[in-house]
Amino acid sequence: MQIIARCPWCRHTWRLKGAAVDRRVLCLSCGRLFKIPHLDDVPKAKKVIEGANGSVYVDEKGKTYG
Repeated sequence: MQIIARCPWCRHTWRLKGAAVDRRVLCLSCGRLFKIPHLDDVPKAKKVIEGANGSVYVDEKGKTYG
């Protein structure tokens, strides 16, 4: 599973492995930390991921696309 996350500071988009959920990650563009929400905190994203087995984009407000 892949997650596409956007840094809330510099807006750079990253493809991350599913293991990144519920962790803070370092943006390789601006060097700041931001948190990837746990999938239980984003029920719609969890449902889409389980059904699609594909990529899902979750923005910094928890809104999902994909």
